[in-house]
Amino acid sequence: MRAFVFPGQGSQKVGMGAELAAASAAAREVFQEVDDALEQNLFALMTSGPEDALTLTANAQPAIMANAIAVLRVLEQEGGLALADKAQFVAGHSLGEYTALCAAGAFSLADTARLLRLRGEAMQAAVPVGVGAMCALLGADIEKATALAAAAAEGEICTVANDNDPGQVVLSGQRAAIERAIALVKAHGIKRGVLLPVSAPFHCPLMQPAADAMAAALEATPPGALRVTLLANVTAAPVTDPAEVRRLLVEQVTGRVRWRESMAALGAAGVERFVELGGKVVGPMISRTLSDVSVASLIGMADIEAFAKEL
Repeated sequence: MRAFVFPGQGSQKVGMGAELAAASAAAREVFQEVDDALEQNLFALMTSGPEDALTLTANAQPAIMANAIAVLRVLEQEGGLALADKAQFVAGHSLGEYTALCAAGAFSLADTARLLRLRGEAMQAAVPVGVGAMCALLGADIEKATALAAAAAEGEICTVANDNDPGQVVLSGQRAAIERAIALVKAHGIKRGVLLPVSAPFHCPLMQPAADAMAAALEATPPGALRVTLLANVTAAPVTDPAEVRRLLVEQVTGRVRWRESMAALGAAGVERFVELGGKVVGPMISRTLSDVSVASLIGMADIEAFAKEL
């Protein structure tokens, strides 16, 4: 069994998509469609920067999605792949869940771009800059991370945002609480705590205004039928019902990304092959979570051509 997986924020970099667009008309069509949907030359920002503008949440989210869908379209149109025939599941890390749903046919490409633009803007606006923060805990399992978050909170918000793999957990919340968590890592048997260069505290209760905004957006643009089953971030369980997908996407804004649990669930379901499209970020997390599975990362034409030959 095979799952196609999609990266989240932080996987963006200046130059993304350039080589693919130069080699493939299918990729160029994706980037143009996203530009048209957003009424912005996002592809120029992706390929040429500046980096600080590309890193802005409202730009990074649709850019990462566009890059991954461009890889998929090249696979489909030039490699003869039909996603529903080659994958039993799709999953995406945070914003990557929208990419996964686009790949599975639940959202059009244009709607996905617009939803992610709105999501990025709403997440940025939810908390004033400097009020919130996030940190990565290295050498921490979920039990140690949860205990640390509880100890550091002191009446403020400090919670697990991303359970990425057996040795990496991310906390999110109010800045003072996150700083206390970093100071307490050694006392909790955790190797290291690193403050993340993010503009807002994602996946914690401070994001409730953004969740409300996405509830309204998804009511206006609801997901349709899925051609492939989604493994959802916040439940680490499969879902195919569009109404349930919509509910979980809203919950995801404030809820935990249960990536480690999600990948373990896919492994238990019999998935032996994982294919990351548009990055090499979630693939290594999967390799650290599951043994005896194959993980491929498809970014450029050489990756796509090699993968297509194996099918």
